[in-house]
Amino acid sequence: MAQADIRLRLLLVEDDTKLVRALTVGLEREGYAVDAAESGDAALALAADVDYEAIVLDLMLPGIDGFTVCRQLRNEGRWMPVLMLTARTHVTDRIRGLDAGADDYLVKPFDFGELLARLRALLRRGPAEPRGILAIGDLRIDAAAHLVTRAGEEIELTAREFDVLAFLARRPGQVVSRAELLDEIWSDYEGSPNIIDVYVGYLRKKLGRAMIRTVRGLGFVLEAW
Repeated sequence: MAQADIRLRLLLVEDDTKLVRALTVGLEREGYAVDAAESGDAALALAADVDYEAIVLDLMLPGIDGFTVCRQLRNEGRWMPVLMLTARTHVTDRIRGLDAGADDYLVKPFDFGELLARLRALLRRGPAEPRGILAIGDLRIDAAAHLVTRAGEEIELTAREFDVLAFLARRPGQVVSRAELLDEIWSDYEGSPNIIDVYVGYLRKKLGRAMIRTVRGLGFVLEAW
């Protein structure tokens, strides 16, 4: 049986006791150290004290739900990878989870081998937080504070909008393809690549259309204005 190279600590957030037991046993056999929480409040309390390498987070929880847990972690500057679990299959729920800051999404029932593979992929990528402040013209992107301003005015973005903008901002004036954005931000996403155009549209409404230029057949360019 494959073993994790080092004993990485994971937080498992799930209110199904049987599933918690099964996943904990399986993950520990793979060499991971696992802490479990059965509510959103308990998960936030644990995450406040421990720097977890990754979080496996159920969507439907007693008290605050997985969306809220993930959003609060991101708002607090906690950027460990989050794999969200849910029995919901509708694409709008996936989008909502990604907007809340989740890095990947796994629908129940799932194969334990797939869970392991997705965790390995997220752990290879590491924390999603870009470092420092990016400046493009009068646009400022502060990754640590998760803050975007233009001409000194704060612009409110969702977690996923922020990720798209930050990725474009790290390559100002260069064409970034839809495939690159999907690979970087929507790991293992199986829906339509048009989701990129949807989020670029959201950003244009908030930043002004001129900042993000479409290069037909190639991708998008973030330009200073």
